[in-house]
Formats: sequence, C-alpha cells, structure tokens
Amino acid sequence: MVTEVRFGPAVVNADGAVLGRLASSLAKRLLMGEEIIVVNAEKAVVSGNPKVTEDFYLHRRQRGDRKKGPFFPRYPERILRRTVEGMLPENVRGREAIKRLSVHLGTPAELKGKAEKAAKQASELHAKYETLGDVGKALGAKPERWA
Repeated sequence: MVTEVRFGPAVVNADGAVLGRLASSLAKRLLMGEEIIVVNAEKAVVSGNPKVTEDFYLHRRQRGDRKKGPFFPRYPERILRRTVEGMLPENVRGREAIKRLSVHLGTPAELKGKAEKAAKQASELHAKYETLGDVGKALGAKPERWA
C-alpha cells in the first residue's frame, strides 16, 4: 500500500460541502492523526428546508441558561468546529484530535491555491439547502466579520 507523504497540514475547502458529510470525514482524518486546516467555513451548506434549519440552530442557541449553558456558537467557523467535535469520542484521543483542527472564515492569504475540494458538493444535492453563513446571520452573527 502506497501512502501519500504530506508536508504540513492538509487544507480543505468547505465551499459547497455538506456540513455533516464534511464533519464526519474530518473527524475520521483527525482521529488518524492528520492535521487539518478548513477554509471558507461560511460557504459550507446544511441540507434541508432553510426555515427548519434556522429554527433548529436557534433552539440550540437559546436553550439553557446564560450563566450555566449549554453554550452554542453563532459564527460559522465555530459551528463547523462544534459539529466536528460532536463526532469525536469524549476521551483523550478526541481532545487531542480537535486540537489538530483549524477552521477559518474565507481563505487566508498564505493558503490561497492550496486547498483541496471536499467530497460531496451542494451542487450534487437534489434538495433545499442553506449556507452556514446564512445560519450564522439568523443566530445573530455579524456578517462584516467574514464579508
């Protein structure tokens, strides 16, 4: 078996990638010890009816208490990171794996042209979908931060 030799972390472009599928593949790669940088997190999509999706994430954000939580993020890169974290085991391996993940809004200048495409794209979906940027706006995130 031939393995690919990488120098530095893998860079994944989340533009048009389906959130759940992207998160599960990232979790698997992180558990194998890979270091991953995700760019364009605000362009990842959540499949389903946009109104139902917004209500689901808004409910997750509003439940709990201001002091005790549970606290749910409103910015797209943090939602993606939390989704990946939820797919990792709750032990030392999972904690070490999530430390190897870096998520960015947009593409930093030093990573332009280095990103690989994610597996399943939204253009292949035959359903309604909404981007994580739109979900973030519905939760109260300031779009000036990633625009």
